[in-house]
Amino acid sequence: MDDTTYKARVTAAFERAAGSYDRLGVTFFTPMGRRLVERAAPKPGERVLDVGCGRGACLFLAASLVGESGRVLGIDIAPAMIEEARKEAATAGARNVELRVMDGEYPELPLRSFDLVTGSYSLIFFPDARAALPRYARLLADGGRIAFTSPVFTDDTFPFLPPVFTELIPRSLLENLPAQWRPEELQRRFNSWLAKAEDLRTTLESAGFGEVEIDDEPVDLVAPSGSVWVEWSHTQGMRLLWEHLPDDDRERLRVRLTEALDDMRRDGGPVSIETPVRYVTASVAR
Repeated sequence: MDDTTYKARVTAAFERAAGSYDRLGVTFFTPMGRRLVERAAPKPGERVLDVGCGRGACLFLAASLVGESGRVLGIDIAPAMIEEARKEAATAGARNVELRVMDGEYPELPLRSFDLVTGSYSLIFFPDARAALPRYARLLADGGRIAFTSPVFTDDTFPFLPPVFTELIPRSLLENLPAQWRPEELQRRFNSWLAKAEDLRTTLESAGFGEVEIDDEPVDLVAPSGSVWVEWSHTQGMRLLWEHLPDDDRERLRVRLTEALDDMRRDGGPVSIETPVRYVTASVAR
């Protein structure tokens, strides 16, 4: 699958999911985005670029911190996500927020026009994220910062999902995925530079960044029930798996995950899964 086809399929998946993305009572992307912005610490008057903004998990907190004298631009490749974020901005009265449809791998923006770039579970998923990093260094003013999140990749866990799902999702089902999205290819693509802190640091330094800080911190993924989690998983990256499964396999996986997750609940409470997240911050080296 070439990059154009890959992006078209990812865009289409998020177009279909935009209306319910991060809005089904499952908390993960919002607290993760909030924590990322807290670590990035936007200052009043700063110019922030949020890459792969979705419906605004980072966007609106950043806008409140930069204040009326600052501005925040959110970009996303999926037009429906941008439209939903625009509705959120209008409702919130966030006049310092601008939203544009844009391919974040090739941002068409003026050089040195931002003080901070954020990307929560977005930057790393470009077909060639390492090649994109220097482009973001060039978009930053002197002393500007980049801050992004990533899963904590290991060779023995299912990519992108909390470790508990490694045992819950039969590997045989993954044969239905296009080759570019199978675990072995994802591990080759991501683990080679994201799994080890020293490799990630070297990549960022080669892209023009310094003062690299890498911290792993868990985020609790909380869902009211197993069935709600399964519904929510259709609104994020796992939708690509669901859409490629034959009907019988899809139903078997739905039942398997629902039952397993409900078994984790205590006294009728929610499902709570501790999910490791990697927070990365760096400053442009000029």
